Amino acid sequence: MATRTDTRSSAPHVADSHDLIRVHGARVNNLKDISVEIPKRRLTVFTGVSGSGKSSLVFGTIAAESQRMINETYSAFVQGFMPTLARPEVDVLEGLTTAIIVDQERMGSNPRSTVGTATDANAMLRILFSRLGQPHIGSPNAYSFNVPSVKASGAITVERGAGKTKTERATFTRLGGMCPRCEGMGAVTDFDLSALYDDSLSLNEGALTIPGYSMDGWYGRIYRGCGFFDPDKPIRKYTKKELHDLLYKEPTKIKVEGINLTYEGLIPKIQKSMLSKDVDALQPHIRAFVERAVTFSTCPECDGTRLGKEARSSKIKGKNIADVCSMQISDLAVWVRSLDEPSVAPLLTGLQHLLDSFAEIGLGYLSLDRPAGTLSGGEAQRTKMIRHLGSSLTDVTYVFDEPTIGLHPHDIARMNDLLLQLRDKGNTVLVVEHKPEAIAIADHVVDLGPRAGTEGGEVVFEGTVEGLRASGTLTGRHLDDRASVKPSVRTPSGVLEVRGAGTHNLQDVDVDIPLGVLVVLTGVAGSGKSSLIDGSVSGRDGVVSVDQGAIKGSRRSNPATYTGLLDPIRKAFAKTNGVKPALFSANSEGACPACNGAGVIYTDLGVMATVESTCEDCEGRRFQAEVLEYTFGGRSIADVLAMPVAEAEEFFGAGEARIPAAHKILQRLADVGLGYVTLGQPLTTLSGGERQRLKLATRMAEKGGVYVLDEPTTGLHLADVEQLLGLLDRLVDSGKSVIVIEHHQAVMAHADWIIDLGPGAGHDGGRIVFEGTPADLVTTRSTLTGEHLAAYVGARPGLSRTP
Repeated sequence: MATRTDTRSSAPHVADSHDLIRVHGARVNNLKDISVEIPKRRLTVFTGVSGSGKSSLVFGTIAAESQRMINETYSAFVQGFMPTLARPEVDVLEGLTTAIIVDQERMGSNPRSTVGTATDANAMLRILFSRLGQPHIGSPNAYSFNVPSVKASGAITVERGAGKTKTERATFTRLGGMCPRCEGMGAVTDFDLSALYDDSLSLNEGALTIPGYSMDGWYGRIYRGCGFFDPDKPIRKYTKKELHDLLYKEPTKIKVEGINLTYEGLIPKIQKSMLSKDVDALQPHIRAFVERAVTFSTCPECDGTRLGKEARSSKIKGKNIADVCSMQISDLAVWVRSLDEPSVAPLLTGLQHLLDSFAEIGLGYLSLDRPAGTLSGGEAQRTKMIRHLGSSLTDVTYVFDEPTIGLHPHDIARMNDLLLQLRDKGNTVLVVEHKPEAIAIADHVVDLGPRAGTEGGEVVFEGTVEGLRASGTLTGRHLDDRASVKPSVRTPSGVLEVRGAGTHNLQDVDVDIPLGVLVVLTGVAGSGKSSLIDGSVSGRDGVVSVDQGAIKGSRRSNPATYTGLLDPIRKAFAKTNGVKPALFSANSEGACPACNGAGVIYTDLGVMATVESTCEDCEGRRFQAEVLEYTFGGRSIADVLAMPVAEAEEFFGAGEARIPAAHKILQRLADVGLGYVTLGQPLTTLSGGERQRLKLATRMAEKGGVYVLDEPTTGLHLADVEQLLGLLDRLVDSGKSVIVIEHHQAVMAHADWIIDLGPGAGHDGGRIVFEGTPADLVTTRSTLTGEHLAAYVGARPGLSRTP
């Protein structure tokens, strides 16, 4: 029998010495050649003002390099199907482990994606019903609203014995769960034909009014040359067959001008190209057309459940799969626990754990049939977290981008516990965060700054939370900030009446929202705040809504193009120099021919990362050399795009370069705290907080009496919240009404009126639990929000912020 010799000595093993992630010479975006050493298997929080370089260090450097190196372990063939990632600009990166990124990106806007399909809960339920459902109707596919039923019949060849074949007739049937009427979408579409064409005109006269369907393009050539109808005949004179061919004809092979093409009726073509996507993800002009031409109504055949009648007929304990998916997840967990069936015990255990994870993370108020595109940024991030909670992986680096977004102070403690759980399993947890409650639990803090943009990108502090408090950095000084409740509040000029609101979980809510003052709408996550605003306030005349939706823009877009600032500037350049305005656009005639106005040249190296190099012809300035000779106020167009907002505001505000239209836009950008951002900085390099404030500055120009803001403190440093409150005050003082959905106690304390929803989430919420001034809320402490706000305004510096 072999004996085991203990070879361990007092000296540590060399393998245990790799306990740091070392970053040396990081230069991504605005990082200034910085070096940091991050302890492994600890919780490290990265903080600093919005735009100081936190995301550039954590996501753009550490996580990006980890993912790139994992991709390189695959064969060249596999890498060809994966996104190519360039190596970040950094001298040394050592000690990396596999990075799992849990970001705030909204979940895909595919209308077929729901909370259940995104988290595998639906897949487990389908298997459960295929095993236990009565009557038994088939495999798990029979319960999927994404799988259509298929029938086929014809001749099949059967091989029997050596060289013997026999042809037999056979019929094949596959039962899918998709409702045939609405194709698993839950809604049917009706078209207003008058919005598709003008029936008094012929096709050659331009009868089609659908965006992109001009008679000069390919669509025009297909419809004119198909031969199914006369292109010179007005549509109102078409026979029934001709009108059917124009609108509904199935895909048919045709030949136009010697080219083989496929002809398809207008309505199926629009359904495939426009209606298969989420309406909010469409370009503005196409979205306007869809909203004008198409009406969506609940499918009468499946009653919005998306499922065929067979799937709805199969039940477990009196409930079909549609009933189960529409239940609140916390209730569904109780129902699953009541099932006692040894034959599917492992499946039930896995499903229970998954559903319990939803409740644990504070999402127990959702239902599995909730479309994934309707989740807020914070909800989407927490939904992505679920798959990692029960993971057996250790020694992984988890990277979180402000996981406390959208969370009430009451819920933040729960999120902190989850982050600590991940760390305690032996993982490295990196968190970009501004909330003091989340910073307080860090083992290690990296503070970037001192300011934002070009004035940031440096490490101003590294160490413990106590060290940060004493460090004197911007974050350290503001860590124990306390707001005081306003001694006096404004008097409302009127009220906005909401009666019988019942969207989602709202329980027949009646509320009068005061106008002419700053109103804060608060309550735990899932209490019904967004439902109240979206369902009863946003659609009204004069209401300007600024939500957390992502800004749509390519790497060619920048603050100047997004806000419309470049138009008056280009016109002023053109007028002064007597040339066309198009010359002063890097996306038009003035673009450098070598890089097409991108400023950089991308070299595709196949399976290796695409190399990005500054264009040698224009030296990254994006314009032709002759365009840069034209000046306005002594500056070229490239000089103007390189200016920070604050400098440009001064430049266009007075003297010979005065442009009032441009100055007004620049003032709004400075008001929302973007004075440090350069006009030509690509939108793709802006942080989440910067993008939301850019959107706010743009929407402030719209004519409206009521502004609705959805968590404007998202991505804002403690020091920036004060500036935001100043902006909200200026809006109210100018005669506007401001309604803010917010969890930040400083904003609550600054409000004139608070409306608190609750008391809980989902069907435990949806009611008004408090209406009144912040002072009254603090005095009564009648709700969860009241308790947290009282603790916030009453605490002393140096005490823990967590009540």
